[in-house]
Amino acid sequence: MSAPAPLVRRTAVEGLGTAALVAVVVGSGIQATALTHDIGLQLLANSLATVFGLGVLIALLGPVSGAHFNPAVTLAAWFTGRRTGDTTTTLRDVLAYVPAQIAGAITGAVLADAMFAKPLVHFATHDRSAGHLWLSEVVATAGLVWLIFGLARAGRAHLAPLLVASYIGAAYWFTSSTSFANPAVTIGRAFTDTFAGIAPASVLPFVAAQLVGAATGLGLVALCFGRPASASEDEVVVPHGRQQACAPTLSASAEESALT
Repeated sequence: MSAPAPLVRRTAVEGLGTAALVAVVVGSGIQATALTHDIGLQLLANSLATVFGLGVLIALLGPVSGAHFNPAVTLAAWFTGRRTGDTTTTLRDVLAYVPAQIAGAITGAVLADAMFAKPLVHFATHDRSAGHLWLSEVVATAGLVWLIFGLARAGRAHLAPLLVASYIGAAYWFTSSTSFANPAVTIGRAFTDTFAGIAPASVLPFVAAQLVGAATGLGLVALCFGRPASASEDEVVVPHGRQQACAPTLSASAEESALT
């Protein structure tokens, strides 16, 4: 079994992966609004780009860090590990990953704006303060965590790049919030006043709803799969580090993100 990558490398990968994810989300949103005025087509283009981008990022970077790209997934992995004795995601990892994910998300939004000659930092004015949107974020994040940890418990985590990306794509359409489901991505999207933006005043309720959703998702995993028989059943997103040799059988991103 190979040793885990150094924490510095894993943290850098989490930051870079989250930055790339947000660049995909924001950049595709800008491109979509430039090409069509049809809101449905804009959302379709934005969601498809996110699906493809997230799947690629999980497959590429998952073997290094687990491809969480999402503080909610990182916190869920740490909490689950405390109960099972798994040390794949430690408190030290959480304290390194989460700031890197947030910094990466902000960087990704600024990068997307730069690529389309937008102001580098222009806080969003798109207000998303409504109860049905918060409920959507609870549902979207719960489903994401349920999927990620459920795949690991079912021995199907090798399908995570495909299934996590597919779920986020679907959640764009079945939630009224278009499924941010990721505190870091939510914060990053406040820095761009474009199609994918969220007003800074709307960020905190979204993040709170996402954390409630993550806890709900872990409850669904316990309900459906029971308590894990061993720590090795709780690998997150894709196997990495010391479990890398077992890759075919196994975060989030988002992550997703993810995600978005």
